Amino acid sequence: MSNQTVQTVSTSSDKYKIVLAILAAVAGVVAFYVLAGQAKYVRLGALFGGLALALVLIFVSETGRELVSFAKESIREAKKVVWPTRKEAGQMTAVVFGFVLIMSIFLFTTDKVLEYLIMNVILGLK
Repeated sequence: MSNQTVQTVSTSSDKYKIVLAILAAVAGVVAFYVLAGQAKYVRLGALFGGLALALVLIFVSETGRELVSFAKESIREAKKVVWPTRKEAGQMTAVVFGFVLIMSIFLFTTDKVLEYLIMNVILGLK
């Protein structure tokens, strides 16, 4: 584990980029509905154009670059995972099913014993 401290430094230009990205996304959605009388491809073009502009603005900000870096590192780490073989996966699944079966039998038996004790012995209802 690393003992490095994390400092978040956000410049005002990054804040403006993120605000502009949000406004671009909202403008794309609004344009889609405002252009209701236009052809479908015009409406979709306005929507996707606004969303594309928002993505570009996000990815040129420091936050966006950090997100891309994080995604690349996540993919690199996921490639290091050693997945179980088909045989191992089958064995683990069988163990889980066996445990569930044993637990269900135990809980059923416990429930019926407690039901008998409470209903017949303690309350005498049956």
